[in-house]
Amino acid sequence: MKTTPKRAVKSCPICGKPRSADHAPFCSTRCKDRDLVQWLQDGYAIPGEPAEIPTDRQDGRADEDF
Repeated sequence: MKTTPKRAVKSCPICGKPRSADHAPFCSTRCKDRDLVQWLQDGYAIPGEPAEIPTDRQDGRADEDF
């Protein structure tokens, strides 16, 4: 009889608790929201060259919608 090895339960990247299927890859809405706040407040950065902000105005300033 062959047995299938059990997969290791991955943990929440924020708090380390086991992941929840409802909130994957996090354990709860709280950790999901904490991660979103990190992204929105520039807590995370993706390596690479800085992006250029397009200037469509005649005065050379960037569009305020960007």
